[in-house]
This record gives sequence, C-alpha cells and structure tokens, in this order.
Amino acid sequence: MRQFSVGLVAAAWLLIVLATASCLDTTLSRGKKTPSPDGKTYLAVMDDNGGCESILVDGEVWPHGVGERGEIEPGEHTIDCHGGYVFTVPEGFVFEFDYWGP
Repeated sequence: MRQFSVGLVAAAWLLIVLATASCLDTTLSRGKKTPSPDGKTYLAVMDDNGGCESILVDGEVWPHGVGERGEIEPGEHTIDCHGGYVFTVPEGFVFEFDYWGP
C-alpha cells in the first residue's frame, strides 16, 4: 500500500510541475522585460546574432542599433536574423531581446 501512495504523490507533483510550466511566459526565455519609465512600449534588440546585417521585426528592417530601444506596438511580434522567433511585448514595458538560441 505504501508504494502506491508514494507513486501517487510523485504523479501528483509531476502534474503540478507540468501545469505550472505550461503557464510560464516563454517570451522571458528570449530576454527580459522591465516597466517602461514613460508607460510606452519598447523593444531593444540586445544581440545581433553573430553579426546579422539586417534584423527584421515583423518583416521590416529594425531601424534601431543593438541595445537601442525603439517604440513598438504591444503584442506578439516576430524577429528574424538567420532564424525567426515569435515573442510578446506587454504594454507599458521595455522588452530586451537577447537570446537567439533554440
């Protein structure tokens, strides 16, 4: 009976961990967000993915330099430089995109 209880508790913990992980904001694995000082929404691309000449955000060349923030609409966006990624910028935050990896 004790083995069954231990297995049941382990299964319950696994379900809790999986449920929690599915609720995490995966955007944060691509960078960090901080509240905007003026309440506007910004993106700053902090890394050029090894020397990308043109970083595309939503299919358009991003006109700001590495580390320079630029105003952007809140919501879901795509970024591309030798591989594309989707990320979300919440309203009123500065999102610093800094990870191009898998």
